[in-house]
Amino acid sequence: MAAFDFQVSREAEGWPDETQLEALVSDVIRVAALFLEKEEGQPFPAQPVELSLVFTDDEAIREINAEWRDKDKPTNVLSFPAFPVTPGAMPGPMLGDIVIARETVAREAGELEKSFDDHLTHLLVHGFLHLLGYDHIENDDAEVMERLETRILATLGLSDPYQGSDPL
Repeated sequence: MAAFDFQVSREAEGWPDETQLEALVSDVIRVAALFLEKEEGQPFPAQPVELSLVFTDDEAIREINAEWRDKDKPTNVLSFPAFPVTPGAMPGPMLGDIVIARETVAREAGELEKSFDDHLTHLLVHGFLHLLGYDHIENDDAEVMERLETRILATLGLSDPYQGSDPL
């Protein structure tokens, strides 16, 4: 089973404390990794994989999004792989960074009529899959990624976040 070394940073008000965030991250990422190992044959290094998570606000993520993606607007989650990885290939010992904006998560959760925690869980899974090389640029890739997200979230007891919608 994959082992992780999480670095959790709470950089904005409104988030739970770092201990609570680390517990949530640990639960969600470990379930996702175990699912990927068993169901998809995803390998992980024998040593713990480093994963950084930054819990921030809309303004900070807007700046990051503008700098790295040329999109001057806030977004819910950004993922920055430490090294390029292809889905199903062995990742390196440093997986990368996931950055999440609280206001956007809260707004989207309300719009989707989901709890904040359920939506945050979905975004953690989504960001984790990006670090493992999955994306949703092309429809075929989006269908693969969304299928994995849905199955992982079901393992966590959550409903299909894409039910009734077209692929991203």
